[in-house]
Amino acid sequence: MTTKTVHPGLVLAALALGGFSIGTTEFASMSLLPYFAKDLGVDAPTAGHAISAYALGVVVGAPVIAVAAARLPRRVILTVLMAVFAVGHLLSAIAPSFNWLITFRFFCGLPHGAYFGVAALVAASVAPPEKRARAVAMVMIGLTVATIVGVPLANVMGQWIGWRWGFVIVAGLAALTALSVWLYAPRVPADADASPLRELSALAKGRVWLTLGIGAIGFGGMFCVYTYLADTMLAVTHASPAALPVVLAVFGAGMTVGTLACAWAADRALIPAIGGILLWSAGALALYPLAVGNLWSLIPVVFLIGCGGGLGAVLQTRLMDVAGEAQTLAAALNHSAFNTANALGPWLGGLAIAAGYGWASTGWVGVALALGGFMIWVVAAIDARQQSRLSLAAAE
Repeated sequence: MTTKTVHPGLVLAALALGGFSIGTTEFASMSLLPYFAKDLGVDAPTAGHAISAYALGVVVGAPVIAVAAARLPRRVILTVLMAVFAVGHLLSAIAPSFNWLITFRFFCGLPHGAYFGVAALVAASVAPPEKRARAVAMVMIGLTVATIVGVPLANVMGQWIGWRWGFVIVAGLAALTALSVWLYAPRVPADADASPLRELSALAKGRVWLTLGIGAIGFGGMFCVYTYLADTMLAVTHASPAALPVVLAVFGAGMTVGTLACAWAADRALIPAIGGILLWSAGALALYPLAVGNLWSLIPVVFLIGCGGGLGAVLQTRLMDVAGEAQTLAAALNHSAFNTANALGPWLGGLAIAAGYGWASTGWVGVALALGGFMIWVVAAIDARQQSRLSLAAAE
């Protein structure tokens, strides 16, 4: 099989299935926290360390794997990563103690960033240049659909069957992804000039760091609100537990719509699209503290906040433009930035809550983070405009 005989639809479907697996475990773990905390005999703050362990695994694994696997074909990298992901979730499902669960969750996080990074490159390679962002978005759609279907289902299972079965299901999905990628991904040999040193060259590019900074700060607002959404609904909105899966699904629907809409905009004007998404997120997050008092006002605001999740695919596309020859590392680092936001947002939100500002204060913290990301975007946009002027001058 060559790249000319590849069926792009099957490739994107296989890659999106991996995104669904990863999205289910990443977001569902937060909603299952009360159940595995009780089962393993730890309090909620301690149980949160399992979430942090996974995020740390992503941050560490993304650059290390991207550099170490530089000489391997992308199809092989993706298959091995999802096989490791499957094994890690089977181990999580049988964890005999909380310490073992933390270890296994760190192990599960290692393939996450590298998978999405390499999958984005493969997706872009089977799409025409003017549709790159939409192809990358199709990979991310798997993650967003997971927030609609996988996360609410896992939450229900945690309430009625047991949290361990959620990890078993993810293991099965990961194994199916490994098989699908092996069958349908382009059988393209590795770049003969690829090397760990060439991948590391991405770290010397200021535009790469600006793009990563936008994600690490700007994305934190969404995670700040999402992490404490269930607690806020129970303590402030006074919603019933049965409403939690519904609102989580609404958030996922927002992410799905946002991912598609933002990718469409990015294919037309990439840099402005990033700035627009950050301002959208700031506005939606500002509405959150005003809406939490009533379930019917909260639901549409949660949808709007979810739409800001489209930033991920857009930043992934921007990294392809600024990474030069270090495509794999730069793409993988996007998910290190994403999980830095996953750690930063909840941490700052927790500080606000502990300081007595209330559950709804996570919305204002989120606004500050979104605007912080926007300020970094301003610097990146000015730099991009200057670079464009220099290129035009050189061409003349």
